[in-house]
Amino acid sequence: EDSMLDGVRKETVVTIEGEVTRRDPETVNPKISTGTVELRAASLSILGKVMENLPFEINASTDTKEEVRLKYRFLDLRNKKVKDNIILRSKVISFLRSEMERLGFTEIQTPILTASSPEGARDYLVPSRKHPGKFYALPQAPQQFKQLLMTSGFDRYFQIAPCFRDEDARADRSPGEFYQLDMEMAFATQEDVFAVLEDVLPPIFAQYGTYDRASSAPFTRIPYTEAMENYGSDKPDLRIDLRVQDVTSVLGSCGFEPFAEGNLVKAVKVSDFHETRKFIDKTLTDVETVSGGKAYWFRMDENGELVGGISKFVTPIKEKVVEALGLKANDFVALSAGKRDAALKTAGVLVKTLGAAVPGHMDKEQYAFCWIVDFPMYEIGDESGELEFCHNPFSMPSGGLDVLLKAEKGEIDPLSITADQYDLVCNGVELSSGAVRNHDPEIMIKAFELVRLGEEDVKAKFPAMYNAFTYGAPPHAGIAPGVDRMVML
Repeated sequence: EDSMLDGVRKETVVTIEGEVTRRDPETVNPKISTGTVELRAASLSILGKVMENLPFEINASTDTKEEVRLKYRFLDLRNKKVKDNIILRSKVISFLRSEMERLGFTEIQTPILTASSPEGARDYLVPSRKHPGKFYALPQAPQQFKQLLMTSGFDRYFQIAPCFRDEDARADRSPGEFYQLDMEMAFATQEDVFAVLEDVLPPIFAQYGTYDRASSAPFTRIPYTEAMENYGSDKPDLRIDLRVQDVTSVLGSCGFEPFAEGNLVKAVKVSDFHETRKFIDKTLTDVETVSGGKAYWFRMDENGELVGGISKFVTPIKEKVVEALGLKANDFVALSAGKRDAALKTAGVLVKTLGAAVPGHMDKEQYAFCWIVDFPMYEIGDESGELEFCHNPFSMPSGGLDVLLKAEKGEIDPLSITADQYDLVCNGVELSSGAVRNHDPEIMIKAFELVRLGEEDVKAKFPAMYNAFTYGAPPHAGIAPGVDRMVML
């Protein structure tokens, strides 16, 4: 009865009693779960009053300003669209857990209050009540704990692990805390780790994903240097068919100042291009904003003439350029130039931006996975100008002790040493990094000696791990895909 609802505001919590009956045929609604029945109300009692005006309509909460949504997050979560994301995350975690258990992994919780360990970001610190002036750190990842578990004789460990990093929010990164499926395997190679994730992940994306196609095992493997040269990124989006080409030898001497001696010139060719000048300007401006580098262009019109952008510099060497790039009518060429890293970074942003913006170059409705392998072990530090670890000092150098001794003697360039380290990338998003770990104290010390740190430094930086490894550690390898990124995708 209408009179029962007098003065009862929307979102009030109520109990209604009455008789459940079939709906009249004209009011049947197959789209809702109660579409064939209705409740004839006899009485209504209020359990939870709404005292204030609602700050927004629940069903339109996603259109509300973010600050307001977060202030009233409990109301925002009443919106089915928002609530479903939380439920999806719960299902994904439940699925991950059951799959890892099926594969014989043991779930172990590692400490949250811990000592600081170098993981590459800033620690969150917790002051100690008992030891004034001293602090616990929250773990940036359970890295050292899981490696200690391997030395303790646990064969396969996993954990849905919270990680705490004091860093700024980015488009693909939650600030503060995030969760990962942390795993480690004893007596394992890179192949063993790949086999587990290639078994566990595709069914999750197939079952819960927006798209109904996901790469099947084995995923494409791309060496790091090849990914950088061909995609301008170590997170390539394989749904895009564009590639980076090196045209330094062709265009370096064309007389265009930014392509001059000492700079590399990279090109991204887009075929079947029919966009406007306005589109070109806007897209290349977007690229420059993201990459911090300059982008240049020219195109071949339907008559086979080179037009627009820097075409006046390219036309005199047209034949060489047409041959090098395999140019046809209606091809568009975007270019970047500069020192290697800068030129590649801008080229990588060109690939992703043009691939997504120009019709016909991105097969979007799928999950395209790939492994990036053979990361460099060392690099020359920007600030120090000296040899430094590139990513993870815990990784095993490919070739073990032999290759480090050769580098020490000067027989090989230390920059040529790769690590048994790998990233899993999906649709241009890095899902996880992992590695075969360096479990041998002798190899560990030699790896650190190349970056001018001695045995005492290793013991000081990683006392627990170094100590444990001197008591017979099995070879081990692991990885940790981000749960939040998985749900985002």
